[in-house]
Amino acid sequence: MTPTDAAWIGFALLFLLLAASMPVGFVMAVVGLIGFALVVSPSAAFSMASLDLYNTFADYNLTTIPLFVLMGQVAFHTGISRGLFNAAYHWLGWLPGGLAMSTVGACTAFGAICGSGPATSATIASVALPEMRRYKYDLELATGCVAAGGGLGMLIPPSIVFIVYAILTEQSIGKLFLAGVVPGLLIAGLFCGVIYVQCRRRPDYGPAGPVFSWRQRFASLRGVWETLLLFALVMGGMFAGYFTATEAAAVGAAGTLLIALGKRQLTWAKLLRCLNESIRTSCMVMTIVAGAIIFGRFLAVTQVPAQVATWLTGLPLPGWAIVGLIILFYLVGGCFLDALALDILTIPIFYPVILALNYDLLWFGVMIVVVTMMGVITPPVGVCAYVVSGMARDVPLEKIFRGSLPFLGALVFAAILLTAFPSLVTFLPSLIP
Repeated sequence: MTPTDAAWIGFALLFLLLAASMPVGFVMAVVGLIGFALVVSPSAAFSMASLDLYNTFADYNLTTIPLFVLMGQVAFHTGISRGLFNAAYHWLGWLPGGLAMSTVGACTAFGAICGSGPATSATIASVALPEMRRYKYDLELATGCVAAGGGLGMLIPPSIVFIVYAILTEQSIGKLFLAGVVPGLLIAGLFCGVIYVQCRRRPDYGPAGPVFSWRQRFASLRGVWETLLLFALVMGGMFAGYFTATEAAAVGAAGTLLIALGKRQLTWAKLLRCLNESIRTSCMVMTIVAGAIIFGRFLAVTQVPAQVATWLTGLPLPGWAIVGLIILFYLVGGCFLDALALDILTIPIFYPVILALNYDLLWFGVMIVVVTMMGVITPPVGVCAYVVSGMARDVPLEKIFRGSLPFLGALVFAAILLTAFPSLVTFLPSLIP
């Protein structure tokens, strides 16, 4: 059996086990270990796996993951998300579909202290869905905007996907965070535009709320100062060069804890719940990363990524067409695999192609996230749609997917804009030396 044959058999076994709902990280680790043992030797495989497992869990850069996860958990359990939604509602609620726009705004703001799409959907759904029910919003729009808005947590920094991508491609985490700011705000604006158009056509879809006075609007901003302060500390500190991404994560987590204590919202029970959830999520992510590294070692010895890169770059197509094919692959793959797992699994394959075509790796990282955001709201594995379904059990899952469909069009339009104008991604990172 040739190394190439072993690689394709490994891929087949990988997808078979994933289809059987086996944990992604363990599947990649086991398939990679067996494949490496067959291609090289069993002793070399066990030596490689033990070393990679240790190096992954001892990697200083990966400490950003549990710290940013803790930051989001504390923000959720201490009620910071309610202040974000309340402020957005005071400013946008008077528009047609204003509550849905407020939901998108709250998702955008919460994404700045969370870093996870599903977590953002779950957090904002608990606040926004009861309010939209009270104002007689169409449940298709209500659930669709929460599912789509939750995906912004993957793009607005700090983002767990960006952290993992930066580690796998040896890019700056801080620059990737900055690269996601403008695209995140652009997509949030497009989502609000989609809601406005829908509700103008069908006023009963999202009735306008009351008009608040300017005094009430500015008073509502008292509920967002915590988020603005944390975002300024984390992003401003990295931008100014005061601390690294890992130090920024520590500052953000500590800042969230201090704010929660200052508001007297953090009890021992809530703290233990936050720590428990943070440990579970962080271990899941780091296990996936470790499994992906082991599987990547197996692919490396088979030379398949290099062969794929050579084949793609040798196609009689311009570079933009090849990148378009890669993006199309992510769009389809995101419908079947979790975004983080898909990115970790495929980056070792497509990374050499992007290098060979001389495309900006920061731009490619942002494009991957934008395209996989489409996957979190499309069947059959639209994870954010499933999260919202769990929060609104009386709403059929197919209705949530239908409600997400217009936002899918906005994401496609955003991807086209970012491809046509890559400076939207690269401008802010270029300001950092």
